[in-house]
Amino acid sequence: MLAAAVLLAVGPSGRLAAQDTTAAIILPADTLHHVRPMAAFWRSLLLPGWGQAVTGRHTTGAAFVAWEGVTAMMTLKAQEEANYLKSIGSPNTRAKRQEVEDWLVLWIFNHLFAGAEAYVSAHLQDFPADLQVRAFPNGIGISLPLPALPRP
Repeated sequence: MLAAAVLLAVGPSGRLAAQDTTAAIILPADTLHHVRPMAAFWRSLLLPGWGQAVTGRHTTGAAFVAWEGVTAMMTLKAQEEANYLKSIGSPNTRAKRQEVEDWLVLWIFNHLFAGAEAYVSAHLQDFPADLQVRAFPNGIGISLPLPALPRP
C-alpha cells in the first residue's frame, strides 16, 4: 500500500495530451467570420435585413424585410389613391397626401432602425448566448456563465 501511494505521489513522468499547452487552438469556422459593425450598418441601411442576416440574426432580418414590404406597398397604394383623389378634385386629397407622407416616413425609419440594429448586433456577436433571466422567490435574477480564468 505504501508503494502504491509513493508511485501515485511521484506522478507520471510525461504530460498528458489534455495538458499540452503548445498545441494550436482550432476554432469552429462560424466563429472566424465576424462582420464589422459599420459594414453591417451600411448593409442594412441599403437593404433592411441584410446586416441582420450576416450577423446570424435571421428572424430579426426577416422581420425588417417584411416591414419593408408593408411600408413600400402602403406608400405606393396611398400615392395611387392620392393621385385618383386629385384627378377627381376631391376635398380629401390633402388628408391622403398626409397618409402618403406618413407611410414614407415609416419606410425611411425602417432603413435607419435596421441599420442601427445591425450595428449593435455586430458589436454583440461575441456576447455569450447563455444569458438567462430567471424568476427567484425574492425577485428576478440574471445568470451569465463566465469562462474559468487560467491558473498561473
